Amino acid sequence: MSSLPTEFERTEIGEIQIAPEVIEVIAGLATIEVEGIAGMSGGFAGGIAELLGRKNLSKGVKVEVGQREAAVDVSVIVEYGSRLPEVAGAVQRNVKRSIEMMTGLSVIEVNVHVHDVQFKAKTVESRSEELELGIPRVK
Repeated sequence: MSSLPTEFERTEIGEIQIAPEVIEVIAGLATIEVEGIAGMSGGFAGGIAELLGRKNLSKGVKVEVGQREAAVDVSVIVEYGSRLPEVAGAVQRNVKRSIEMMTGLSVIEVNVHVHDVQFKAKTVESRSEELELGIPRVK
């Protein structure tokens, strides 16, 4: 990840620069918009920030930004029951479209890393209730 603002465009009255962190936030928001995404996987630092009550909108996102192009890696947690290839493909399309539309950069790749699968709370609760009522798992 680049930490310096990228020289993006010169206009008649000056330069326009977009920091890589801005592109990370765009990618993160575009990712969580996709149906089937339970959340982002950001590792230890991201988990600590969330425990302290800070929402990190670029959690689980890494970008490489050049003068005209960007490459993106997103690490996600997918909802149980979702078709992983379909969800990952939707993430790729949405991230690419969002970054290109908002920044004018060409996105050359979007890599999706599925780090975990999360049960919906309702599914876990309903199974617990079934067990308490003595309803068998297998019919």
